[in-house]
Amino acid sequence: MSTIYELNVPTPDGGTKSFNEYKGKAVLIVNVASKCGFTPQYAGLEKLNQQYKDRGLVILGVPCNDFGGRSQGRARKSSSFAA
Repeated sequence: MSTIYELNVPTPDGGTKSFNEYKGKAVLIVNVASKCGFTPQYAGLEKLNQQYKDRGLVILGVPCNDFGGRSQGRARKSSSFAA
């Protein structure tokens, strides 16, 4: 693999999404955990999203279980929590 555009990530609905869909856009990829002490980041991310989405910024919140085990098995819940 030579670029991020060759990667695919799982989606909350059980499918996959290719990073190739974001070619040519500014993409911020953020490891997130839902409903724990690290969630204040969502307010800042939403503010960035509202401010720059019309200029091509895409913010991808990728659930991660590195935050004290708070996201294990919660991809679908994280998706609806962050929406």
